[in-house]
Amino acid sequence: MNTAAKLGSYALGLAVVFGGALGVGRAVGPVAEEQPTQSHAAMEKGQDALKGREGREGQDGQEHEAPEQASSDTPGGLQVSQNGYTLNPLTPIETGKATDFRFAVTGPNGRPVTDYQVEHDKKLHFIVVSRDLTTFLHLHPEMTPDGIWSVGLTLSEAGAYRAFADFAPTGGEKLTLGADLQAAGDYRPKPLPEASRSSKVGDYTVSLDGDLVPGRASRLTLSVSKDGEPVTDLQPYLGAYGHLVALRAGDLAYLHVHPEQSEKAGPQITFYAEVPSIGDYRLFLDFKHGDEVRTADFTVRATQGAAAAAEPSAPHGH
Repeated sequence: MNTAAKLGSYALGLAVVFGGALGVGRAVGPVAEEQPTQSHAAMEKGQDALKGREGREGQDGQEHEAPEQASSDTPGGLQVSQNGYTLNPLTPIETGKATDFRFAVTGPNGRPVTDYQVEHDKKLHFIVVSRDLTTFLHLHPEMTPDGIWSVGLTLSEAGAYRAFADFAPTGGEKLTLGADLQAAGDYRPKPLPEASRSSKVGDYTVSLDGDLVPGRASRLTLSVSKDGEPVTDLQPYLGAYGHLVALRAGDLAYLHVHPEQSEKAGPQITFYAEVPSIGDYRLFLDFKHGDEVRTADFTVRATQGAAAAAEPSAPHGH
């Protein structure tokens, strides 16, 4: 077993493209509420493995690269390891306590990746969501020269969480890897929020227009208003006037969302999303106004019936 596989073995298997296609929504059925809690020993084992070379040396004693792997059709975020790259959490979580959470992405050679492409103003986007999709955190970790990422993380409620690392290694294709996190305690999952076309965020209201159509790019337009007046002076956030993440309910598959470039600073922000199946999806829109980033959330149901009503659209690149 190579090092990447060993590192991935201790990460739990819970499950945003707007990174690819997703797993099944509610049709998959209920998900187990409890998973084994990560131990300090498991985390320490992962840290030790980052330093090791087992599985990377041949009989001649020389270090060798792992063979190149073919691209996977598996939806983004469902795998802890893909194409030789593995997401390795290195810090245990204590419920309700601020944690300097550390993690690494190891490459095909078993070592932490240190060279990334910049996408949406960041080398890596790190997102943590609760398994019931009611908690969403979009965090911006910092990387040390040796490839160890760290970020402040507080999980105030006990339960099962999924962490996503969205990145593109220099010279490689874009990937979204996912790993499970556990916050110990009495876990009572909340029901999925009802489908809605409007989201309230303090004094702001964000409305959603457009339908998710399985198997094709769908245009979604989100309009931002404050106290009933359209907001026309949105501030850029991560290279655009909004950043959208989509997750499929049930398996938390991560979807690719493509923003449409616009010189207008609101009130409308347009994205193109492609989902692979019918089912329920959670959308999380980050937008910036008044020097503060806010997050609007929606539950949207993708149905085959929406295909006839949706106008043809083409996805736009990142």
